[in-house]
Amino acid sequence: MIKKLSGVILLAVLGTAPSFSVLATGTQTGTVAKADIDATNPYTLINQVSHNAFARIKKDHQTFQQNPELLRAVAEEELLPHINVKYAAYKVLGREANKATKAQRDQFVKAFTDYLIAAYAQIMTQYTNQEINVESPSPIDPKRKVVGVRVEILDSARPPIRLDFKLRKNSKSGEWQGYDVDVEGVSMLNTKQSEWSTQLRKNGILAVANQLEELAKQPISAKEAIK
Repeated sequence: MIKKLSGVILLAVLGTAPSFSVLATGTQTGTVAKADIDATNPYTLINQVSHNAFARIKKDHQTFQQNPELLRAVAEEELLPHINVKYAAYKVLGREANKATKAQRDQFVKAFTDYLIAAYAQIMTQYTNQEINVESPSPIDPKRKVVGVRVEILDSARPPIRLDFKLRKNSKSGEWQGYDVDVEGVSMLNTKQSEWSTQLRKNGILAVANQLEELAKQPISAKEAIK
């Protein structure tokens, strides 16, 4: 059976900050228009995307409490465009990707996408104005294709969590997209690859894709988790 995503890792995917190098609680209500998001700088991208998501959740908090399913739209509209889902899915598949047809790989990517949307929406139900600290921007060599951005999540109820977001630069557009996050040194993609590798080998990509689709259909609830 596919194990549930760690709540810490899910929070990590969302736990980016509304401002650089300062503590923030997501109390701002304005949002950056999608067209104005600067994806040419990974630090700015994380800042703006997370600010939009947190501000939207805060603004319509009561609505989302009454109908958590609406958080799927927040995940799909605010987060997904800035995640290289196909690249992440192929990293999870590893060598199994070469054994599958293009149609099978496409089906897995779709299922993986739906699964991520549901997982992101589910963890959004747990957003309670955690304080976030993002490292200050550093100069980026134009030749670099992968950059890490360190973030700390501060919660009075637990020790700080160190996150290292990995972003990849599109060589054609020059824009950055996230694809993985290390939580205290543990890669989310490597974790999922390890969890799913046996099933992928034994049952194939489509079997795992079907399971992901079923998991994605689970209702979004503040009392439940996507398992």
